[in-house]
Amino acid sequence: MSEKAKKVSESVTVMTEMVMPNDTNPLGNLMGGNLMRWMDIVASICAGKHCEAHVVTASVDHVSFHKPIPLGDVVTLNARVTRAFNTSVEVFVEVFASNLKGGNPRKCNHAYFTFVGIDEETKKPCLVPQVIPLTGEEQQLYEGAMRRREVRLVLSGRMKPNEASEIRAFFGKM
Repeated sequence: MSEKAKKVSESVTVMTEMVMPNDTNPLGNLMGGNLMRWMDIVASICAGKHCEAHVVTASVDHVSFHKPIPLGDVVTLNARVTRAFNTSVEVFVEVFASNLKGGNPRKCNHAYFTFVGIDEETKKPCLVPQVIPLTGEEQQLYEGAMRRREVRLVLSGRMKPNEASEIRAFFGKM
């Protein structure tokens, strides 16, 4: 595993699926659980490429289902690492859908996933490479990642709200 910092573009991952009958609910739309599975797969591939190690899903947050995706549509999932911490990385996944001919393109969903890099020999968390954000959008996602991390830690009970300095700084004195 390399600990050298890496550009976001080095691990961007794109996955394409077609919504088939066994993927749908009784209304003929993609089931949320099936979409979550695809999102977890594309995000874990992205995280694994960045970490150059096996990864495990630690959390999923801000899952947002904006638009239904009907049977027969083509789903494109885009994943990119937003920031690395000591042994974990945050990955942003965006979901787009269109018909088979490319018509009616739309953004349908997004979520943030956190993965922990795992050392192959010890099976314990390992240090992961830091992220080099280059574009304005990459920088914005990078800067927001620390606040999102603190929210995750506070909500999971692993951090006390008064210890969340990024959140306090964002909202001012609380």
